[in-house]
Parts: sequence; structure tokens; C-alpha cells
Amino acid sequence: MQVFYQPELVHNHRWLTEEESKHCVKVLRKREGETITVTDGDGFFYDCIITKANPQKCEFDILEKRVSVSKSFHIHLAIAPTKNPDRLEWLIEKATEFGVDEITLLDCDHSERSFIKTERLQKVAISAMKQSQKAKLPVLHAITPFKSILTLVADQKLIAYVDHSNPKHLLHTALPGQRYLICIGPEGDFSTIELSEALAHGFIKVSLGDSRLRTETAGIAACCLLNAINT
Repeated sequence: MQVFYQPELVHNHRWLTEEESKHCVKVLRKREGETITVTDGDGFFYDCIITKANPQKCEFDILEKRVSVSKSFHIHLAIAPTKNPDRLEWLIEKATEFGVDEITLLDCDHSERSFIKTERLQKVAISAMKQSQKAKLPVLHAITPFKSILTLVADQKLIAYVDHSNPKHLLHTALPGQRYLICIGPEGDFSTIELSEALAHGFIKVSLGDSRLRTETAGIAACCLLNAINT
């Protein structure tokens, strides 16, 4: 199933953007009268029929609106951006495929990047959503000071920290069916001050295993484990 994205369906915009139109008409050679699947990125699929196969503005009528499968849990991944932009894009892509609900980029004491343009990352997330045939686009927050994440509300607030004396593995700490806020630090990890502040605000320090993971690997491991807990 090829999925197209039109976030303005709520405003009755029954056409694809120029980029999506070109892909639909020029690449996939869709014609008037053919059906396509469109998502609004807000949890709904729309079965549509093409009324005007224009590569600049492909228009359609909606035949049926379908809600995607709902989840009983919510994953908010708060993670320090990697120095390498390709690794950060890989993280956004794979986290979206796993079905993460929110991503916040953290500015930490040991962060290697404190300014990120999110436009490119948003495009990566949209592409991953369509490729994995999901109808929910994760909310991507701009870079945020670590202190600002501490007061956010969640059922379980978790902070991954490299501490081999820590017996609490994420797999055995997170409970199913929760709203999770999981924090992943930069390559130098969170500072001891940041860790202390997080614990003081109700975060639980968790391990992701015995291996020392790269930031983007740790982020995906956390998404994978939280999904596994809820299967």
C-alpha cells in the first residue's frame, strides 16, 4: 500500500502537495479514477479516488475515512542530538517506524550540538511514516534545554544512564500501557548534576544493557524495548 500525506485534510484540502502529486502522477503513473490512500498524520487513513491527475496538484475525493489501530501506550523520546547529522536522521527514521509518538531533542551539559534545524528531520519522519504505512506522525520538538524536560508529566519518567552498578533494566522497570518519557543522553552521557536533577523530579534511572551504546542506538533500543513490553 502506497501512502500519501496531506496534513491539511482537516481543512478540506482534497489535493496532494506538488511533491506528493509529482510522485503519484509522474512516478507511480496514477490516473483519474484510480484509488489512493492518504493519511493526515493524525491517526487517520483516507481511501480516495483521483479526480484530477495533475502532477502539480493531484486532486481527489474521499471515499472512506478509517482510524488507524490505536495504542494503549505513548512513547516520548527525549534525546540529545548526535554530532553526525546522518545518524540523527537515521534515529528519526527508525524511531518513526517503531511508532514513537513524540521526539524532543535535548540540549545537555555534554551535548555536541545545541542548534538543530528541524525541517529536514520533519521530512525524514514523514517519509518514514509513509514507508512504514503508519497514520500517525510523531510530534518533533525543537531543541530544548534539559531542565525544561524535567517537569513534563508522564506515567513513567525514565532516564537511561551508563552505570554498571544499576540493576534496573528498562525491560524490567517499565510497565505496560503507560505514557513514557524516556531520556537518552549525548555520547558523554548526562552529567552527574543532570542525573541528580532528574532523580529529584521523579525519574527512574534505568539500564539498556551491559554494552555501551551510541546515542542513536540507545534511542532505538529504548523504543524497541518499550514496544516489546506492550506486545
